[in-house]
Amino acid sequence: MLDKNKDRFNALEAKTEAQKLSFAPIVFHTARTLRDLGVLKALDQTGSKGMTAEHIAQQTEVSEYGVKVLLDMAISADIVLWEKPNYSLSNLGFFILYDGMTNANMDFTADVCYAAMMHLTESIVEGKPAGLKELGEWETIYQGLSQLPKQAKESWFKFDHFYSDRSFPILLAEVFKSKPKTLVDIGGNTGKWAMQCCHHDADVNITIVDLPQQLEMAMENAKAQGHDHRVTPFPANMLDKAQTLPEHADVWWMSQFLDCFSPMEILSILKRVKNQLREGDSVYVLELFWDAQKYEAASYSLNATSLYFTCLANGNSRFYRSDDFLEIVAEAGLVVEERTDNIGLGHTLLKLKAQ
Repeated sequence: MLDKNKDRFNALEAKTEAQKLSFAPIVFHTARTLRDLGVLKALDQTGSKGMTAEHIAQQTEVSEYGVKVLLDMAISADIVLWEKPNYSLSNLGFFILYDGMTNANMDFTADVCYAAMMHLTESIVEGKPAGLKELGEWETIYQGLSQLPKQAKESWFKFDHFYSDRSFPILLAEVFKSKPKTLVDIGGNTGKWAMQCCHHDADVNITIVDLPQQLEMAMENAKAQGHDHRVTPFPANMLDKAQTLPEHADVWWMSQFLDCFSPMEILSILKRVKNQLREGDSVYVLELFWDAQKYEAASYSLNATSLYFTCLANGNSRFYRSDDFLEIVAEAGLVVEERTDNIGLGHTLLKLKAQ
């Protein structure tokens, strides 16, 4: 990470950046519209020689006015290059068009977060996800995931799976090196991790702990893949401090789950897990810590996504700084047996045991 205690801009540069920030929502929609209308793709196909606005309009069936007004903004935003009379694609434009991470983030922002972020001030003041009403009438987004509007639902799961799926091969090798027979997946969502475990080990039995709405989707997936005889649903609301957990398991698994809770709620959950541990049982926590990233873009993305938790998810959770998170782990009576950073796209795997 860069030195964050040093101002990167002089006064003139700072004023320029302030204008970029002021118009950032307009630039965002410019980039997305150019992508979705096929303008960036048309420019990519013509290569460095570029195309005139008239030619682009003919190829994309977008009006010449529309092409020019969008691409002139794109010039200022460094999305395209301009050498009269031709526009051509810049490196930034190429990533907007083709990069999987950029597209997952952009669609998530547009379809899930954009309208909701108008309620960010209200969310901060009230400590509640005030923007969630833009999608539906639920207390938290997790209660409504299965009922989200079609486009929002697709973009939410595309975003979630883009970051988690790339870690699976490394994680499976680590978790199953001890040959566990039973695994409890707390916050199992659609059952994607549970299905991976079943494919990896023919003998393991999985219990998924989650809200009833999520378990319904998870069990549908388990049945479709022929693993429903090895997957047991355990309906639970982990916000309820009196909520019980499955009695025992060789491995307790929480993947991108605890970041969905406030520090005190995380403490409560970890204490309840600790109370179920036997000698030799392991707890694995997979998280994204913004201060444990190799690249500035990753830290930037995580801190932005934390405000999704503020405004939409539940109003009080986030992607944590690793030091803050580990303080909660210690307070729960657990110790870190192993820590592995930079798994997949920046995940950290913590292997915990009771003190």
